[in-house]
Amino acid sequence: QVQLVESGGGLVQAGGSLRLSCAPSRSGLIIDAMGWYRQAPGKERQLVATITSGGSTNYVDSVKGRFTISRDNAKNTVDLQMNSLKPEDTAVYYCNAKVRRYYRSGHYNTEDSWGQGTQVTVSS
Repeated sequence: QVQLVESGGGLVQAGGSLRLSCAPSRSGLIIDAMGWYRQAPGKERQLVATITSGGSTNYVDSVKGRFTISRDNAKNTVDLQMNSLKPEDTAVYYCNAKVRRYYRSGHYNTEDSWGQGTQVTVSS
């Protein structure tokens, strides 16, 4: 299974910014959608933003206008620029990738790969 490596989390004051980055542990992959999820203590993991290989994006309402997701298809990396951070954005953020797995027949399915998570803490 493909490992995803995240970086960029940390502690920031409310109103500040952070940029998260994610890259796969190996090259030569074909990845469909990529995205970021987050999980706050005592809560379920929540989708934050996704981006397709064609560049179409989707955001949870609570981050629209503040967060921007982007990707580099050549490197299979995905970033999340987070501006105007709020204390309620505090969570562990996880990178996700839908990685194609091909079979000899030429067919493929997609498999979910996840990063280890990076902590984002926003102080008030």
